[in-house]
Amino acid sequence: MDIPVGAEVFCTNGLCGQSTRVVLNPKTEEMTHLVVKEKESPHKEILIPVSAVAATTPDSINLRYDRHEIGNLQPFIETDYVQVDIPRPAGGLYYMMPYVYPEVETIPVKHETIPADELAVRRGASVEATDGHVGRVDEFLVDPENDCITHLVLREGHLWGQKDVTIPISDIERIEENTVYLKIGKRKIEALPAIPVRRKWL
Repeated sequence: MDIPVGAEVFCTNGLCGQSTRVVLNPKTEEMTHLVVKEKESPHKEILIPVSAVAATTPDSINLRYDRHEIGNLQPFIETDYVQVDIPRPAGGLYYMMPYVYPEVETIPVKHETIPADELAVRRGASVEATDGHVGRVDEFLVDPENDCITHLVLREGHLWGQKDVTIPISDIERIEENTVYLKIGKRKIEALPAIPVRRKWL
């Protein structure tokens, strides 16, 4: 099963959004959630358990939930409102310290709602070989039996033509939020299985 990022997401009662990220545990190589941006306003991003994925194609994801059910799930981004003291001048335009007074202001602070030991990886995250940059993340291939990642699908053009290259998870050294680091170099990547590009890069 491949989990495309940037694909249309369908609930049981129709189109409900677009996939924007996958959430994974780098230690266990397990994919835990899919992040879906809702089609309807206010276009919230929602955390969808990977167990809710019924089927996928290179361009779409079908969920077992309806639109009402995903609307009740946890948002990917939450906003907390924090009160802070902002120094303000105590007089007119001309003043000298310490003639200021604190004014309490409430500011929004946004944060991702994923567990501390997991990462949200977006489509287009950089992929680095041992000898330099080789491309960007297109999607992940997942074993439906255990939800573990088996391959990374790499999108790049100038090294080996317009091909998608599948990289085994065993060749990944580590994954950070916006970068995937490989254990192998460019020459070995060129020898990996490649398939023709199936869709236009977004």
